[in-house]
Amino acid sequence: MNKADTTSTTDACSECGSKKAIRKTKTGETVCAMCGLVISDRRIDNGPEWRAFTADERKSRARAGSPVKLMFHDKGLSTIIDWRNKDSSGKRFSSERRAKISRLRKWQIRSRVHSSAETNLSRALSEIERLSSQLGLKKSVSELAAMLYRRLIVKKKVRSRSIDALAAASIYASFRLREIPRSLKEIGRHTHIEWKVIGRYYRFLVRKLKLRLPIPDPMNYVPKLITELELPGVMQETVLDVLKDAKDHGRLLIGRDPRGIAAGALYIASILTNNKVTQREIASAAGVTEVTVRNRYKELVRELDIKTH
Repeated sequence: MNKADTTSTTDACSECGSKKAIRKTKTGETVCAMCGLVISDRRIDNGPEWRAFTADERKSRARAGSPVKLMFHDKGLSTIIDWRNKDSSGKRFSSERRAKISRLRKWQIRSRVHSSAETNLSRALSEIERLSSQLGLKKSVSELAAMLYRRLIVKKKVRSRSIDALAAASIYASFRLREIPRSLKEIGRHTHIEWKVIGRYYRFLVRKLKLRLPIPDPMNYVPKLITELELPGVMQETVLDVLKDAKDHGRLLIGRDPRGIAAGALYIASILTNNKVTQREIASAAGVTEVTVRNRYKELVRELDIKTH
């Protein structure tokens, strides 16, 4: 079988009754994998009718536009009037035509946002894009945040509420859904809204959209802490071993901040591997207090019977 050929499940072969078939890409035939009977010799090609051998040729011959983008309030489907005052042949417009095009361009921009809901969405998506840039987020995360905000718009839950706070809450919800170890305080540093207010709006968003969020895993915070504290990579394995034992224990992780658990495990690993790092440094990197680090450290040592001396 050729590497490009694929195996699939189809209707039963009329000859042997097998449901396994091989699709041959070169000939377009569908052949029974057991007896070799040609089930079909007319395969529909879903690709373009033209051929291209370079990226430039492919780009010049493609007739489809860019994919739908949730980060644009119109999903990137609206048209724009170019700012260059030239026609298709490259000739400049006359002064009369230039004035007319300018008026058309102005009304075209105004018509793109013609309702209060679209104005709200446009402002929110601009704020999500700004925060995504400040936080260095991947496109998939910002697109997820935009989708969550759009769902609030559809349910008509954004009226009389802060657009900036809901945009920040959407980003934090996308962190939780993607299991990205970022905190509310990190988002709060890049916006004028207090992190506690963002947390309140986040709970409102989860409640109204009925989101089912995964339980935060302390292990997700370990690589970030190791990097921020510039600790050797060998420590990570020790921290993960401690957290795995804590997870197997069961009760240690219930009702506790995963950042505090990760910080306590990191402090234990620093003692076991003889890498000096203070509780204050760990607390600052994890975004918790020194008391939390100390309490989680004592609980893990006591419950897991770890010898640190």
